[in-house]
Amino acid sequence: MCRNIKPLFNFEPPARNDEIQAAALQYVRKISGMNKPSQANEAAFQSAVESIAGISARLISALETNSPPKDRETEAARAQARNARRFAH
Repeated sequence: MCRNIKPLFNFEPPARNDEIQAAALQYVRKISGMNKPSQANEAAFQSAVESIAGISARLISALETNSPPKDRETEAARAQARNARRFAH
């Protein structure tokens, strides 16, 4: 999985459309191997991003859990602590 794609389910506040769009863009970049598509591939690239963003939004809204929503700030602090330990060498 692409490291830049973050989990978006079960957060308070819920994932925003721009976050879902960014995750879809990262996914399409990863599987296509293109950071920026050529002019010939731009339409297919953007269509894939839009399709995946829509599917992802539907998935997130359909998922259910009994777990309480995670706090974004707490999760960000945990990620920073993990990175500090990982890159402390």
